[in-house]
Amino acid sequence: MSTEESRHVYRLHSTLELPLEDLRDHIEEAKYPDGIEDVEITRRNNTLILKAVAEDQSVSKYTPTAQLKASVTENRVYEEDPDERRQSFSWDEEEEEEIESELVEFAAFKGDRETVLQNSLLQYEMFLVLCEIAEAAEKGTLTAISERNGELEATRIVEGEPRPADIEVVEGPRDHGSGETGVNWRDNKFISD
Repeated sequence: MSTEESRHVYRLHSTLELPLEDLRDHIEEAKYPDGIEDVEITRRNNTLILKAVAEDQSVSKYTPTAQLKASVTENRVYEEDPDERRQSFSWDEEEEEEIESELVEFAAFKGDRETVLQNSLLQYEMFLVLCEIAEAAEKGTLTAISERNGELEATRIVEGEPRPADIEVVEGPRDHGSGETGVNWRDNKFISD
């Protein structure tokens, strides 16, 4: 990897969820971006940490590499959609049979960049790993703004499918200078003393 190449993740928001077993299979079979030799999965109670292992052997073992953080939840998964079954139920049928279901552990990558993607060493590379996970997930959305060699890139993956995304630059409230557009809390008829 060239030292002149600049890569950065500026904004990221994720609502991704996938079965823990599918995530483990994906990580075992994944091909990692340059700079990452492996991804270690560690579980502490209901928190899952996917930590980058650097290819560069000169990186100190005490230097924290980028990691993805997910919460682990249990969801009941039905073999048949209970709502569809109720709609097809006829009054002539005897008692409704119990729908087959099981409890499945899910990894939920939910939150913004600081919550989901932590530490700066190999951060962009772990972002690419997260994008691969997003394409394997059937539920949730990943949106991000990243930069590679001075070019901003928009990423949007919805329920496993990459979608077109644009970056829109808008004027924020801080850009107005004197703050004339702000709410005057002292002279507000909706607030009583």
